[in-house]
Amino acid sequence: QLQLVESGGGLVQPGGSLRLSCAASGFTMENYALAWFRQDPGKAREGISCIRSNGEIKYADSVKGRFTISRDNANKRVYLQMNSLKLEDTGVYYCAANIYYCSSHMDYWGRGTQVTVSS
Repeated sequence: QLQLVESGGGLVQPGGSLRLSCAASGFTMENYALAWFRQDPGKAREGISCIRSNGEIKYADSVKGRFTISRDNANKRVYLQMNSLKLEDTGVYYCAANIYYCSSHMDYWGRGTQVTVSS
C-alpha cells in the first residue's frame, strides 16, 4: 500500500527556515514524480514544487529562490527546504506522488504537516 508521511512542520518566525520531510513507502519511488502542495483554510490548494524522477524541477513563482525540493530515492524521502519564510507561507503542506509526471491532480497524498509563520 502506497503511503506518504510528512514531518518537519512547526511554528517559525518570518525570515526563518524549516525543512519538511516526506517518507514514502509501498511503491517504487524512482518511477514517480513527487510534489509539495500547500493549503490554507478557505483557500484553494496550491502547488509549491514538484520533482520528477529525471531530475526536472518546478516551483511556484511565490517560492522561487526561497524553497528547494530534493529527493533521496535510496531512502525513499522527498524534502522541502524552506528559507526566508513569509507570513503567507503559512498552511498545511502535503506531500504527493504521481507516476512519472507532475500534475495538479496527483494520485497519492499524505495527511499533511502544519507550517505556521508568525511573529
